[in-house]
Amino acid sequence: MIYLADTADIDELKKLFYYFPLEGITTNPTIIAQAGKKLSVIMPELIEVVQDKMLHVQMISSRAEDMLREAKAYKAKYGLGDNYYAKIPVTEEGYKAMPMIKEAGINVTATAIFTQQQALVAARAGADWVAPYVNRLDNISSHGIEVVGNIVENIERFNLPTKVLAASFKTVDQVHRVSMMGSQAATVNFEILERLRSHPMTDMSVEWFEKDADGLYDIDF
Repeated sequence: MIYLADTADIDELKKLFYYFPLEGITTNPTIIAQAGKKLSVIMPELIEVVQDKMLHVQMISSRAEDMLREAKAYKAKYGLGDNYYAKIPVTEEGYKAMPMIKEAGINVTATAIFTQQQALVAARAGADWVAPYVNRLDNISSHGIEVVGNIVENIERFNLPTKVLAASFKTVDQVHRVSMMGSQAATVNFEILERLRSHPMTDMSVEWFEKDADGLYDIDF
């Protein structure tokens, strides 16, 4: 499973890209709002940080034709290449837009997915990635991890090229469990990415190593 950062905070992203093996960034209007910058301001900053990794940008238009124009506009304005993915919600207009955007040579990430059937329809519509919302399902007494597993199973069973990008996490355990379900990717916020790569016993072990090494490592480097 690969990891993406679900944030548009440039300081968070710079810290993560310094050490974490990220494969890209995902955004949506809520994340952009939290960053406190207009899209025209934050897009160049995100592009500079992400370089040739994936950049998933949510379309805000409500009509299929407008989603297509919007996706094309971002690609043209910023000279985006194959690492650019237009995020399209799985609405009636969104499903219509997906093959149109694909035909225009732009990658598609189907978003706001809550059921296995929504993901399967999006895959049939040509989506490169489908993004089920794990924690939001758990919050309504559904089973987000199970839904991810069902989507993975369906895609493999029907031999579809679409991949699963699990999203919406509140715990490290949720990320762990979607990886065990076979999700090809997870997009995770800064706090949880920081937590999942660390453990207090790791910190203690490093401290012990440093104490035990005192006076013994005498080779220059």
